[in-house]
Amino acid sequence: MIDAYTGMKLSNRLMTVVSFVRPGSRVADVGTDHGYVPIWLLDHGVAESAIAMDVRLGPLERAAKHRHRHKLEDKMELRLSDGLKELQAGEADTVIIAGMGGELMLRILAEGAHVWDSVTDWILSPQSEWDSFRYGLERMGFVIGRETMLCEDGKYYIVLLARRGVMHYQREIDYRYGYDLLQQKSPVLLHYLNREKQQLLTIQEGLSQQDTPGARVRLAEVRQKLGYVKEALDAMQ
Repeated sequence: MIDAYTGMKLSNRLMTVVSFVRPGSRVADVGTDHGYVPIWLLDHGVAESAIAMDVRLGPLERAAKHRHRHKLEDKMELRLSDGLKELQAGEADTVIIAGMGGELMLRILAEGAHVWDSVTDWILSPQSEWDSFRYGLERMGFVIGRETMLCEDGKYYIVLLARRGVMHYQREIDYRYGYDLLQQKSPVLLHYLNREKQQLLTIQEGLSQQDTPGARVRLAEVRQKLGYVKEALDAMQ
């Protein structure tokens, strides 16, 4: 959507991301691209300051143009950085990492251990590997405070707030689909699960007609996934 105040075009996913930021935050945006997120936060008075970080010069040059247009040179710093490597402890209390695969985000987090305890809020939106991402957060000593799910242009996204702490879920479905989303009975998650169920049933029917070792292995995997989906649907009743 085009924000009436800034005139910038923010996707629904990015609008969800900025909604997680607490007023008065000092934000570091990793993989900032055009710099839209920190600019929106500063223009709306949500963030006190921002460090827009990217591993490539191109995105930072684009962000610099937008920063100049919004006259934010005194509040928004641009920094060339591979993930969190160039962020110093105490420079930000909120870190945003969005729009990357889950495994890449876990690597960025692991390599940014030097700022773990100085950052209060981690606003994260992995585009894939959601279950392994949640397991990874647990291993590194993070706890998910809240989580939301949205669908945009036919693709599903999650946005979550993590902080330092101890997390351990009792069920596999909590890692696969999100404990908080299941507790909320998220209508978007419900739609996602029903779609997954239908797709898996179709695949199961096709594999059941094949009698090869590969098909049998794949069929077992599909049945296991279908079991998790059905368990999650039951938990949301």
